[in-house]
Amino acid sequence: MTQEKWGLLRNKLLKAIGRNNFTTWIEPLEFQELQDGVAVFSVPTNFMGNYVSQNFADLILYELNTSGETVQRLAFRVAANSPVRPTQVTDSSPKATPEVAVVPQMDNPQSPLDSLQAAPLDSRFTFDSFVVGKPNELAHAAARRVSEGGPVTFNPLVLYGGVGLGKTHLMHAIAWELKTKHPELNVLYLSAEQFMYRFVQALRERRMMDFKHLFRSVDVLMVDDVQFIAGKDSTQEEFFHTFNALVDQNKQIIISADRAPGEIKDLEDRVKSRLQCGLVVDLHPTDYELRLGILQNKVQQYRSTYPDLTITDGVLEFLAHRISTNVRVLEGALTRLFAFASLVGREIDMELTQDCLADVLRASERKISVEEIQRKVSDYYNIRLSDIIGPKRLRSYARPRQVAMYLCKQLTSRSLPEIGRRFGGRDHTTVMHGVRRIEELKVTDGQIAEDVEMLRRSLEA
Repeated sequence: MTQEKWGLLRNKLLKAIGRNNFTTWIEPLEFQELQDGVAVFSVPTNFMGNYVSQNFADLILYELNTSGETVQRLAFRVAANSPVRPTQVTDSSPKATPEVAVVPQMDNPQSPLDSLQAAPLDSRFTFDSFVVGKPNELAHAAARRVSEGGPVTFNPLVLYGGVGLGKTHLMHAIAWELKTKHPELNVLYLSAEQFMYRFVQALRERRMMDFKHLFRSVDVLMVDDVQFIAGKDSTQEEFFHTFNALVDQNKQIIISADRAPGEIKDLEDRVKSRLQCGLVVDLHPTDYELRLGILQNKVQQYRSTYPDLTITDGVLEFLAHRISTNVRVLEGALTRLFAFASLVGREIDMELTQDCLADVLRASERKISVEEIQRKVSDYYNIRLSDIIGPKRLRSYARPRQVAMYLCKQLTSRSLPEIGRRFGGRDHTTVMHGVRRIEELKVTDGQIAEDVEMLRRSLEA
């Protein structure tokens, strides 16, 4: 059987067992040879070979035989130079239960990144495709430094931030860079969920030594979304011991989370402490300039796919302004826009953008609160928040208070009585007077007009 045929069979297995099972159990299998009815595969660990034997061998044998090959049994070996010693034989009849011989693992395996990789790497997520801006420049620089290999300067590197800010992109980029520049390194990238899943399976199959050996023999351990193990005591304990063992060996650990380690609820204090002992970097929410850069980069990528499409001035600026919470939503909106425009044969202008993305634009409208406006105005005028809300009627407090009331009326759906209650229990007529006064001053006082516009942009950014 050729490698090409095994590749086709892998696609059939993917459809049969689903993406998660395929990624964890089938993708790491490497076909070695088919001789005398024995299909030989190499695997990273004994545990993986036993698990595949018990759960997927029937399906693999069936697919092999229906593809025209004659296979009676499967055999796994852990290292490329280990001898294959199949201990039990099964025929290929559908009723037979296949047995798989797993050769004991070598003491110091040197597996390539792909064979250890428990989660697939996205080829789009490289450093070249990562758009750097002020909110993410420190995280990008730290990721670049780690991807160079060499002496470990900070351990662990923890990247944290909200959804769609680039954590996973940087994790994949580090793995790709290490794979390219240092193929001799054992790099293991997986999600915290997959770490827990492997741990539970090892417990069930009584293969904890294989589990420990796999995770303690890597040169670089990368765990995505570590907040997933919070509240799972046994998994946290094993993660803690794995962490310590790798640090003691001066191996690099890279972690991502959706918030700072100290803010992850139900994460043990000792795990928090270990995560905080390295470099902890925050990926801040994107600003307008970064979002616009991301869109411009995506447009360049789409040029090869949609060479005839034109996009009018102002569309990218509009999207960068309106979709501010999530980069994935921003990129998805642009993808939909290009696909829709190509199908209907129109240029991408503002009218088509608003029609095509009406639901996305509605969902992306940021809800601005009265409290947020009050804080922003007090900071802008350098006065205390209590003075905005309080009873003082000095002009230095009254004018900012009226500006805040005006912005609350313009940017929120709160009624005038509700706004009045948020401003120290004032009557709605006071709010009406404040709103009218600012409307008048915007026409006659250029400074007030500029202040209001600056605050509005800041709140909507």
